[in-house]
Amino acid sequence: MYIIPAIDLLDKKVVRLTGGRYDSVTEYDVNLESILSQLNSNGTDFVQIIDLNGAKGDFSQQSYLFDILHKSPLKIQYGGGVRSIEKVKELVAAGFHRIIIGTKAITDEGFLKELSQELCGKDSCSDQVVIAVDTLNGELMHSGWEKASEIKPIDFIDKCVGLGYFRFICTDIGNDGKLNGSNVDLYKSFKSQFPFIKLIAQGGITTIDDIKSLNVANLESIVIGKAIYENKITFEDVKNWNLQALVNF
Repeated sequence: MYIIPAIDLLDKKVVRLTGGRYDSVTEYDVNLESILSQLNSNGTDFVQIIDLNGAKGDFSQQSYLFDILHKSPLKIQYGGGVRSIEKVKELVAAGFHRIIIGTKAITDEGFLKELSQELCGKDSCSDQVVIAVDTLNGELMHSGWEKASEIKPIDFIDKCVGLGYFRFICTDIGNDGKLNGSNVDLYKSFKSQFPFIKLIAQGGITTIDDIKSLNVANLESIVIGKAIYENKITFEDVKNWNLQALVNF
């Protein structure tokens, strides 16, 4: 299980939201370039960047992200307002390693099928596209975590798998940004029903003990953000864990 450090950007500032709410923003006295510089060493070659402006339909900081991307050797998993085939293609062409698809995958019945046909095909979709499964009290949430879908998370995953997708990022919204531990049972339940999917977990991961508890859930990776910026988990902890994980791979 690999740890992916998370960087959320709002107006080019590194921030974390609590529960995905824009009225609950914590801003950190670091910038994207300095974080990527610290991460660029053995033990980290992958980072997640969420464009919080993009999530609201404002892509004004994308040129800034493209410039940073071309200067950094790190692989970037990008998310934030990706709601068209053209945007996915643009981001892949720009060099982003993986693209997270959320709201559009839930609200547009034909989007994932069209994306599979036009961009990736069943054999490579998992390498380019990550499907977001954001849950709150057992419901599948979308549109900035403000709306609940009629489809249940398990049924949504099943639909996506049928279209050739098998990498998912599951956010436990109730714990996200609260530093109160992770919902291990949630991820175990998904893996028990779909043991072959590549599952990424995020939300509430706070301590090394949390990481160890998630390690038994057969996850591909976990995403940690606020715990790093609040000095609960250090960059060195992340690097050491990842190096050991590679040794045991």
